[in-house]
Amino acid sequence: MSCAAAASPRTPNAARARARMVARLRNQLIRDERVLAAMAAIPRHQFVEKGLAFNAYDDSALPIGLQQTISQPYVVARMIEILCKDRELGRTLEIGAGCGYQAAVLSMLASEVYAIERLRVLLDRARENLRTLRLPNLRLKCGDGTQGLPEAAPFDTIIVAAGGLTVPPALKEQLAPEGRLLIPVGNVDQRLMLIERQGNSFRESWHEAVRFVPLLTGTE
Repeated sequence: MSCAAAASPRTPNAARARARMVARLRNQLIRDERVLAAMAAIPRHQFVEKGLAFNAYDDSALPIGLQQTISQPYVVARMIEILCKDRELGRTLEIGAGCGYQAAVLSMLASEVYAIERLRVLLDRARENLRTLRLPNLRLKCGDGTQGLPEAAPFDTIIVAAGGLTVPPALKEQLAPEGRLLIPVGNVDQRLMLIERQGNSFRESWHEAVRFVPLLTGTE
């Protein structure tokens, strides 16, 4: 399978579909104009299977191969909005790069984005999907996301696009002072957990119910 672009991101149909997606996000109470502008800037159809390009701007998760999915637009926007509230994203680490879409959106808002993907085949697809966008502040790496990226830490923001039963200690350790980490936590019933670092302590709060693929260790 290939996640390669299905059409030019500048085609009128894609632009209109993207505008409708942003309008729907407004109706779903996404209020941060920075997040909406970032969602409007990135051509989501460039990151899905060619046969699914017609559905690229629907509010649904779509398969990208290897039993992985591209998250629905609302979930992407909402997670980033939580992390952006009353602050800038700064240096950002994404766990679970997938096909590269969320990393591209993050790159519109963060000073630097490091995106980790444990599946090498999927990471190669993400690189191809992102190639034409030429995002200078985005770096991709194959690795075990549960270990974070210590060589580039600390991070102001960490966003995890896979669900864990617990929060990997390495991710908390790699948060900068006043940093924020957002991760789906749970088995069957997952919810977003926001962790905010305050000195050597961590404040936790819970947000929406979500459904993500499992957060796994190792690389393949």
